[in-house]
Amino acid sequence: QVQLVESGGGLVQAGGSLRLSCVVSGLRMERYNVAWFRRAPGKGLEGVSCITKNDGKTYYPKSVKGRFTISRDDTRNTVYLQIDDLKPEDTATYYCSTDYDLNCAFAILDLGNYNFTALYDYWGQGIQVTVSA
Repeated sequence: QVQLVESGGGLVQAGGSLRLSCVVSGLRMERYNVAWFRRAPGKGLEGVSCITKNDGKTYYPKSVKGRFTISRDDTRNTVYLQIDDLKPEDTATYYCSTDYDLNCAFAILDLGNYNFTALYDYWGQGIQVTVSA
């Protein structure tokens, strides 16, 4: 049974930082690309980061403007998302996701209401990040 569990969210003031964790079980994570998505109220899923399985290449959309850093520790089956200089517009539920065929370059494209949940097989339950002004 594949499970992804996010943690590390919470309420933080603008300008602060958070480090989200995604612990993966039920598969050998080193074989998978892993992405982080977020869903803000009234919006669709937005890919905010992705990291590849082989060389650890990272992908970010323009929207995060260098404030997000994804990393992975395959020995612990864990992917991290460091978010610095948090802004109120970062308020959202954050999800980690993986799939054997997950394409990082595609995952971070700004596609509006694209149905990523239908595309990728494995998702965490989501973790709330709330940023106050």
